[in-house]
Amino acid sequence: MSLARTLGIGLTGLAGQLIEIEADVGNGIPAFILLGLPDAALNESRERIRSAARNSGIPLPNRRLTLNLSPATLHKRGSGFDLALVVAALAADRSISPPAHVVYLAELGLDGSLRPVPGVLPAVLAAVRAGVRDVVVAEANRAEAELVAGARVRAYAHLSQVLGDCGADPLALRYRARHDSPARRDPAGPGGQTPGSLDLTDVVGQTQGRYALEVAAAGGHHLLFTGPPGAGKTMLAQRLPGLLPDLDDAQAIETTAVYSLAAGAQPISALVRRPPFEAPHHSASMVALIGGGSGIPRPGAASRAHRGVLFLDEAPEFSSSALDALRQPLESGVLTLHRAAGTASYPARFQLLLAANPCPCGRNLGKGTECTCTPMARRRYLARLSGPLLDRIDMQLFVPQLSSRELAGRGGGESSAVVAARVAEARVQARDRLKRWGIGTNSEVPGSLLRNDLRLVSATLAGLNRAAESLRLSARGHDRVLRIAWTIADLNSHACPTAEDVDVAIQLRQHGKGDVG
Repeated sequence: MSLARTLGIGLTGLAGQLIEIEADVGNGIPAFILLGLPDAALNESRERIRSAARNSGIPLPNRRLTLNLSPATLHKRGSGFDLALVVAALAADRSISPPAHVVYLAELGLDGSLRPVPGVLPAVLAAVRAGVRDVVVAEANRAEAELVAGARVRAYAHLSQVLGDCGADPLALRYRARHDSPARRDPAGPGGQTPGSLDLTDVVGQTQGRYALEVAAAGGHHLLFTGPPGAGKTMLAQRLPGLLPDLDDAQAIETTAVYSLAAGAQPISALVRRPPFEAPHHSASMVALIGGGSGIPRPGAASRAHRGVLFLDEAPEFSSSALDALRQPLESGVLTLHRAAGTASYPARFQLLLAANPCPCGRNLGKGTECTCTPMARRRYLARLSGPLLDRIDMQLFVPQLSSRELAGRGGGESSAVVAARVAEARVQARDRLKRWGIGTNSEVPGSLLRNDLRLVSATLAGLNRAAESLRLSARGHDRVLRIAWTIADLNSHACPTAEDVDVAIQLRQHGKGDVG
């Protein structure tokens, strides 16, 4: 009887745990026994491993082979354990002598080729944090694994290369994979939907809508556009990512880790530096929006939009349950999904951007004489945007229909680059003010801070106090007005909000109309 051990990484959400793979070759009826709560994909690895080892020149022993993934109480999933399993099995048979304290992450093809697996970035991060710096991955995952500081990455295209470096007899290795790397593709960003070439100069009119976008970008605020069809709500919303600054190192690592897990086996060659933009169709289910599925929950659109924008066009067409499921991550910035197979937590600090018509037909404007919807249809349509959800939206703005004269004119407004420069300056001012509390944007400032260290004088708050009574603002709504006011002050280079800044914030909060300047 002979024993051997190798290491792999088990992912639960973005949290990784070191998995010890124990292999035992013993006497008895030949068999391949896999223990440690493997899922279906991992159970199928037995046949992949047999074929890959044979086609690499060193077949598995025709004896009783037992492989155990420890800790045995943790569910293991996916094909990323293939390489660790075959190395452990051949080491137990004394066909190779692999080095100790190395993590193996790759799927095996039947011909012995090493194939990329999802989640390599969070897996390598977990290995380094657990004190194991040496990692072996498929060649297609090399660039992604090398994004982790402190990791010593070795990448191979074929199992025979791995076995050769583990001391296998060169004469036994009948096939040596070519060393040229497969073509790599740069990620297009989460969802591949980031509108990189869309510019604010394309937008005709809509002065207040443009200003609301600028405030949202500067403070990280959530925003709802309502208005008739064709007024420009979607056009405005799609230009928000172009106003946001690049992600810093920590944010880029978080975002790329989610993308690594959600993108399947698509290789990643660089950190995602631009804020992601996710725009799911209104037929998306709750699972598609917030994550879930069978087994360990997978990330949804809300997590893929982490540190970016989640845009829900035709928001009232989404199911009420899916929309209300966003209430918790809007407050905490984290999505924790509970399933029978385990609990997974994903970051979900996104900007929520909603667009809605005033009714199903879109003509319920003014006196509503052109509207063809029944009162019940209008109530049912708008009721899908529940009060608690709307209370969490910082700014709620009406986008009016443009006149024929306005449509005949040119855009001519400021470009996204000019507005983005002001947004960057405002974010620097906010970051300098908030850094001692570990906060990056005004939208993240807690209410306790607004009422203590960042409390405004009574004269400045007079307008807000009157509005709170007349508009029946909740405590959450009151705090959100103050956060918007701080962002407006940053854009105006004010040391703290003025009474005028607070008044503009109230207008943006409550479907204000007219120009803001």
